Amino acid sequence: MAQAETTIPPKRELRSVQKKRKRFDEMTYHFMLLPGMVMLFIFSIVPMFGVIMAFQKFIPAKGIFGSKWAGLSNFTYMFQLPDAKQIFINTLVIAVGKIVLGLIVPIVFTFLLNEVRLKVFKSSIQTIVYLPHFMSWVVLGTMLTMIFSFDGMINNFLELLGLERIMFLASNDWFRPLLIVTDTWKEFGYGTIVYLAALTAINPALYESAAMDGANRWKQTLHITLPGMFPTIILLGTLSLGNVLNAGFDQVFNLYNPLVYETGDIIDTFVYRMGLINMQYSFATAIGLMKSVISFVLIVISYKLASKYAGYRIF
Repeated sequence: MAQAETTIPPKRELRSVQKKRKRFDEMTYHFMLLPGMVMLFIFSIVPMFGVIMAFQKFIPAKGIFGSKWAGLSNFTYMFQLPDAKQIFINTLVIAVGKIVLGLIVPIVFTFLLNEVRLKVFKSSIQTIVYLPHFMSWVVLGTMLTMIFSFDGMINNFLELLGLERIMFLASNDWFRPLLIVTDTWKEFGYGTIVYLAALTAINPALYESAAMDGANRWKQTLHITLPGMFPTIILLGTLSLGNVLNAGFDQVFNLYNPLVYETGDIIDTFVYRMGLINMQYSFATAIGLMKSVISFVLIVISYKLASKYAGYRIF
């Protein structure tokens, strides 16, 4: 019985088949991205058309096309408000405090956790400190309100020590530090995981060589661990520059009250009150637009710095 002859396709035909297969795979991936891109376009790109309200005296009944043009009057009015300066100061102080403490605490905790040799204990601690990152500020805000209230656990402990009770959530002296510390507590577990991942890139032979040369654990941390983490520290530090005007709307909104507007009111909460409560839509849009433009400039600067000092590039 004669065997069927097998023909080997030429290289040119084989390359053509491979190109078609690759093109088909690429189209499949693009179709997978299509639903997400459509949602992004609907909820992120289309609403940007509403930025026109910042330059109008917007009246909902007349709509965007029927409202009168106001030029830059909304922006001028914004800088004339007596509270405008204080709101920007509050935003900067809270945001910068969160950025600084949010960089220092994960680094220190990473050093401490890196010294733990019992893997079970190390993994358990890492999971516990990472857990608050997944909790919303709606839940955490309720918990913190109960803990720091006048009759809460913290004040009960202060009274037990013979100290006076403090109205943490109604005091302009305590509200900012409370925001910064609680936000750091919520997010430092995530930063710790990032830095622990950076430690895996350090060659273990460096520690062995340092130990043979007589370096103790502190010197190894100072001369090996810290320099190994330095590129990641620079990267996260420069990228956080774009969040200078993002003081955390969810946290502030769930914790603040009229008694702490002087030190706790930020741009986002002010926009919320002006736009949705006082119905000054054009004025609120103008404030939000200005914040977005400044944030965009800061993000561009931060990525330039990250590219220059940490070699980080997106494009």
